[in-house]
Amino acid sequence: MKRVKLGLLPKLEIEWLRKSVDSAKSGREILPDGRVKYWIRHEILEGVVPKMLVWWFQNLEGEMEYHGKHYNRYHVWHPEDHVHVSYQKRKEDGSIGPGAVLRIVEYLGRQKKYIVNVTSPIEKLDEDGFIHNPRLYGLLPLARMEYRFQQTDRGTFYENCLIVGWKGLSFRLLRPIFEFLFFDKKHGYAWIKHNIEEVGQFQKFLPDLYRKENENLR
Repeated sequence: MKRVKLGLLPKLEIEWLRKSVDSAKSGREILPDGRVKYWIRHEILEGVVPKMLVWWFQNLEGEMEYHGKHYNRYHVWHPEDHVHVSYQKRKEDGSIGPGAVLRIVEYLGRQKKYIVNVTSPIEKLDEDGFIHNPRLYGLLPLARMEYRFQQTDRGTFYENCLIVGWKGLSFRLLRPIFEFLFFDKKHGYAWIKHNIEEVGQFQKFLPDLYRKENENLR
């Protein structure tokens, strides 16, 4: 795994759209195969269309102009929790899509005990949605992230989920211990809050950024 300096970044003092948890529908459930699913159905992302979201996840690295100044674009996406994102592996042609691998570091709710420090192979990325599979230490597949995009007259209906654990009897038996040691309900709800905040922030910056960086926008 690529070495990345860990630790909280200073809060980015910018204007941002911090949506509240009750702006979306969310919850936790146990799947029939024993895994734990945290899910969110967000408010419509007004002014954001699926092709913008695909482009964003293909262009997470680097800086952007925001309100006349330049900032790390991943930090603008969540001005408090995000630390680092990069593409640990790209496709053979240099593009980003299924087969590429993300490198992600963030602290949910700025709490050090809720650090996310993973690599995550991309399984799907298109205008219908995005799927990637975070791996602990780059090896252990302990979670699955599924996003779904649906265009509406006002923008995009965006829903996503975090599925924790692995299929099989062993996780059914070990789930109470796993949750106690690694990912309890408080941790899961911290992810829900973080995700609602970052997804809401798309409305604040993504349409303008997409137009600036895509000259042939139609």
